[in-house]
Amino acid sequence: MLTPRMIRVGVRAADWRSAIVAAGELLVEAGAAEERYVEAMVRVACELGPYIVVAPGVAMPHARPEDGAKRTAISLVCLADPVEFGNEENDPVETVIGLVAVDHDTHIEIMQELATLLDMPHFVASIQKAATPEGAHATVLRALEEVVREGGVP
Repeated sequence: MLTPRMIRVGVRAADWRSAIVAAGELLVEAGAAEERYVEAMVRVACELGPYIVVAPGVAMPHARPEDGAKRTAISLVCLADPVEFGNEENDPVETVIGLVAVDHDTHIEIMQELATLLDMPHFVASIQKAATPEGAHATVLRALEEVVREGGVP
């Protein structure tokens, strides 16, 4: 669901909108979403507020399956400089995880799996330190292996 080609590091984003668009464009490039899905991701954030900032420094923008989801996937964008999303507890955001799911149940399942990883100490910091998409991908794989070893199979 996440390959190195769906990861960008050192991304410059002027604001939260451009950070969401960066994550969404990776989903479109991978063929997981239609272009209108990216617009819907921004619209959802505008309408519902910064609830998508799910952990300190981490935003998880998404939209509804009918907004152009083609297949389930995630993208990962590590920002060069943090941006404010308007979430007092968890701003500023450095890591944006774009999510597209083809149905509600899959969406919830992926959110739970990602929450498991985000609860791991130093996980986000390790991703942010990655100099390449391959390095960030390796960090995610190591974290998944650790979760599996500890019996919390995502």
